[in-house]
Amino acid sequence: MEKATTTWDEFILQHPEAHILQSRAWGDLKSGFGWYAERIQSRDCGAQILFRRLPLGLTFAYIPKGPVGPGWRGLWPEVDRLCRKHRAFFLKVEPDCREPCSQALMNNLPEFVPSAAIQPRRTLILDLLGTEEDWLGRMKQKTRYNIRLAERKGVVVRQGNDLETFQRLMETTGQRDDFGVHAPGYYRQAFDLFSPGGHCALLVAEAEGRPLAALMAFASGKRAWYLYGASSDEERNLMPTYLLQWEAIRWAAHLGCLEYDLWGIPDVEEQELEEHFTGRSDGLWGVYRFKRGFGGQMQRSVGAWDRVYQPALYQIYRTWMARRGGEGG
Repeated sequence: MEKATTTWDEFILQHPEAHILQSRAWGDLKSGFGWYAERIQSRDCGAQILFRRLPLGLTFAYIPKGPVGPGWRGLWPEVDRLCRKHRAFFLKVEPDCREPCSQALMNNLPEFVPSAAIQPRRTLILDLLGTEEDWLGRMKQKTRYNIRLAERKGVVVRQGNDLETFQRLMETTGQRDDFGVHAPGYYRQAFDLFSPGGHCALLVAEAEGRPLAALMAFASGKRAWYLYGASSDEERNLMPTYLLQWEAIRWAAHLGCLEYDLWGIPDVEEQELEEHFTGRSDGLWGVYRFKRGFGGQMQRSVGAWDRVYQPALYQIYRTWMARRGGEGG
């Protein structure tokens, strides 16, 4: 087992463009919370497949932000073999590719059908080339002002391992903004898996020793991602989340990352976002106003694609998801 682990790590090191959801640490994280991971390679292409156990000995198979490398067509026979071995009734693949969808991508997805994505399709990506002044120059004026205001008001950002404070702030934010929060063990496991290699930073913004906001950012290769963030209900006028995000961006650049992914905004066109973000706070609308100020480039993924192994069960699943409002068509 250790040999296989080392082989996958070496494979990912050869592909610095690989998404963090294809890292061994991510598979290990999900394996503690209802999934288990298998990893396969074929020449210069590989995939980490997550399996979720279902009743009757069935599984749901999922390749998040993969496969990695070129030549996917040669990988699918081995993927099929593995999925059938684990009794997956279908496989969902979310390629780490951005629109527009190329014909080459379509040629790499034979016998797949488009489906609903699990990860957010639309995001804002910050370019980390240039100097800090260049980054600030691409931001909205109000965001630059808020970063400096937080500094003037005595907000300090510290990097550490205070998972208890992070969990507490997450629960406060979840209650305030009505979104789901992972169990305490999830964030601790994520930190323990990614931080030893310098791939995760837990940052806390404080004023006079009181924690006001926190985030966990992740990095792999030349990319970084803002995955989890939270804030207190206190002293929000000090703008701690702006300085916190600024320090996370600086952390990513220090590691040599070339882009910083703000991870998740409403999946509607930019014109609609700009017309309605001031009047909406539901779902990802609540964070768009904040994220847009950092001057990122809007990007949209090509979405998700399903490979069906048991058509009758798959049709039942699609009907059920459509009734829940999760998937249709």
